[in-house]
Amino acid sequence: MYRFYISEEQICGNEIKISGSDVNHIRNVLRLEPGDWVVACNGMGKDYVCRLLALNKEEILLNIEKTQETGTELPAKITLFQGLPKKDKMEFIIQKTVELGVYEIVPVQMKRSVVKITDEKKLLKKQERWQTIAEAAAKQCDRGIIPKVFAPVSMEEAIDMARKLDYNMIPYELQEGIGRSREIVKYACTKETVGIFIGPEGGFEPAEVEKAIACGVEPLTLGKRILRTETAGMALLSIMMFQMQQ
Repeated sequence: MYRFYISEEQICGNEIKISGSDVNHIRNVLRLEPGDWVVACNGMGKDYVCRLLALNKEEILLNIEKTQETGTELPAKITLFQGLPKKDKMEFIIQKTVELGVYEIVPVQMKRSVVKITDEKKLLKKQERWQTIAEAAAKQCDRGIIPKVFAPVSMEEAIDMARKLDYNMIPYELQEGIGRSREIVKYACTKETVGIFIGPEGGFEPAEVEKAIACGVEPLTLGKRILRTETAGMALLSIMMFQMQQ
């Protein structure tokens, strides 16, 4: 069934009113008709299985037939602190990590980040674009939430954000000990909130890793091969997703 995200304010009794861009999508793209089934998700893990009651140019009315938990979220809320990559790699990273179950994505301006976003208007437009991609990916894979994509922050700000999480990891190409790394990931999967730091092209500056470790972030290796910035986060998320799901 097609999935749409709503707010609780759109629910009135046993009915849901949909307006805005979703109206055109339902009427003119999907060409749904009264009696068709859709899922309306409140973005907080609850699904409303509905039938279409009425469609017009301004509004679509749904009747709630069943309420259920989405059931697609991971037990842990995982925040990806992603070093800003070049070109459109960030869009690809957002799309794929949302599919893998990430809870939040924080772009980080690191020392080796080639991209420097300083113009506030461009920054706002970029963030809006990133959030739209996150929502589209969430719809595609039946997520119960729409992961939030933050505006870019500095490495220092990212570490401060990570302090509020239960556990944090930083894959680093100079780290050794795959056995210890397995233990770190296994332990991370038992926590409620987890942070993952991924460097940009060119990796981390040693000082950045040292600062993170000094603040309690656990370094680990993902193996003998050096992974690209758009691959490393997905590799670790995939491992965690497989281990946490039951």
